[in-house]
Amino acid sequence: MTKVFDITCRQCPRLARFMDEVKQKNPDYFCKPVPPFGDASARLLIIGLAPGMHGANRTGRPFTGDFAGVLLYETLHKFGFATQPASVSADDNLQLVNCRISNAVKCLPPENKPLPAEMAKCNQFLAAELQQLAANSIILALGNVAHLAVLKAFGLKIKDYKFGHAARHSLPSGLILYDSYHCSRYNTQTRRLTAEMFHTVFADIQREVRGE
Repeated sequence: MTKVFDITCRQCPRLARFMDEVKQKNPDYFCKPVPPFGDASARLLIIGLAPGMHGANRTGRPFTGDFAGVLLYETLHKFGFATQPASVSADDNLQLVNCRISNAVKCLPPENKPLPAEMAKCNQFLAAELQQLAANSIILALGNVAHLAVLKAFGLKIKDYKFGHAARHSLPSGLILYDSYHCSRYNTQTRRLTAEMFHTVFADIQREVRGE
């Protein structure tokens, strides 16, 4: 049975070498596969792409200490899914509430672009994590890569579940998949994703979690 997470994993040679190189230049960085953050029994599971160089790869916690986490944690706090509006380090006492954050790829990829083979290899861990969700749980995919990773984990066809910002998909497993543009620096600075757009997705999720 595949584990949800393996901090010793070095199954992708390119990613393992890259993290070794980054660790040599930044000895105080985490530079290992980044574990999911939050309660395993949470109703909401958020899936990102991969750890950022100076964010999760540095701190060891998803979306922590980088620009992409600014909007995410502010929004999580606004809608009651986090105890603090900012996530700066793994020991800042922030806690998630009925929420868990994971990544499609657990290791830092060069230029933030994992190869298809690396995404396929790491998908076993995401699949194991998704299998643990209760039937009424909600998944939020941040970006198309995360969306595709969820579909692959369930063996679903892309044509039947097209990615779109604020899209909602009912999965055969009984889970609900929401999509959002990724809260990256590029997307927010170009206003492809605004705070209002992001908040709208979370408002829908919050209502669903509350059974409204």
